Amino acid sequence: MSLYILPLAIGPWQIALIVVVVLLLFGGKKIPELMRGLGSGIKEFKDASKEEDKKEDK
Repeated sequence: MSLYILPLAIGPWQIALIVVVVLLLFGGKKIPELMRGLGSGIKEFKDASKEEDKKEDK
């Protein structure tokens, strides 16, 4: 395995630790709101990239 890829490998324990830290920082009630905002941000990004593709085609 390459030394450049090794630090990017995330295992199940690291994911569990990240989930616990997020729960402690934001609380259970705030997480759905954060995910909703993240989802809308991703949707806006995809829409903007599609518009750029359409502009390039013309």
